[in-house]
Amino acid sequence: MVRMKIVWFFLYGLFIASCNSPKIKTMLASKETLQTKQDSITGYAPVNGINMYYEIHGEGEPLVLIHGGGSTIQTSFGRILPVLTQHYKVIAVELQAHGHTSDRNAPESFEQDADDVAALLKHLSINKANILGFSNGGSTTMQIAIRHPEVVDKIVVASGAYQREGFIPGFFEGFPKATLETMPQPLRDAFLKIKQDSAALKNMFEKDVARMMAFKDWNDDDLKSIKAPALIINADKDVITNEHALKMSKLIPHAELMIIPGTHGAYLGEICTAVPGSKLPEMTVAIIEEFLNKPVEEKKERE
Repeated sequence: MVRMKIVWFFLYGLFIASCNSPKIKTMLASKETLQTKQDSITGYAPVNGINMYYEIHGEGEPLVLIHGGGSTIQTSFGRILPVLTQHYKVIAVELQAHGHTSDRNAPESFEQDADDVAALLKHLSINKANILGFSNGGSTTMQIAIRHPEVVDKIVVASGAYQREGFIPGFFEGFPKATLETMPQPLRDAFLKIKQDSAALKNMFEKDVARMMAFKDWNDDDLKSIKAPALIINADKDVITNEHALKMSKLIPHAELMIIPGTHGAYLGEICTAVPGSKLPEMTVAIIEEFLNKPVEEKKERE
């Protein structure tokens, strides 16, 4: 059971089946933006065959938030979203089969998620943005920087990985035995609160597991190709080893590294690992903001 929980600590990060019908897709596309009571905008964008859910909060430089596997915007970023919204135009997304977003008849992949986020930014007429991704979302963030450098300003990779050796020993051994019952209850509850569809929940779970079981190493050259300034964040008791985080920070040409005390996601206030009363999420956001606000010229000194 402990191993299963560790497995799902990394996986955090369908509309109902009828959403695949042309009629429902047209209806969703027509509800492109909705003003909420919190002066934020929510909507669904038709991108690459799915209806992708997004929220826009605040004003300023664009900052995209990409949740972890099995998660939603709120479960990954609910603690820090109000703080970030004070200084940035935050575009928070939910990926294929997660939260509000519909599914496609294809496996999940970090590459496809990257293409979906890039397509969403184009749909929203956002030419360039900072991107913060947690866990699986961190890996997706690196893929965006690799595949779509033209849309990226700076990236923050929080507990992400690019090779299997970057995970703690025994990590992949748990996936063949993973069942929906091993998924943390807060994540199940969050999904079903959005979408009261147990079949959709099971589908999302199985696709997340399949993605990790099929995960293959990326080449070092992929990371070397990233031109965007990068902040790599890891917890000292993370499911990603600190050695791997250090390796990524050395491969990405303009990267910085921060190791924070705690477990996977606790430094962001992620719903399953948040520590009551901890000041770490606010401290983490302060460092992220300092990184994002730093002139790019300072980073070019590493060339």
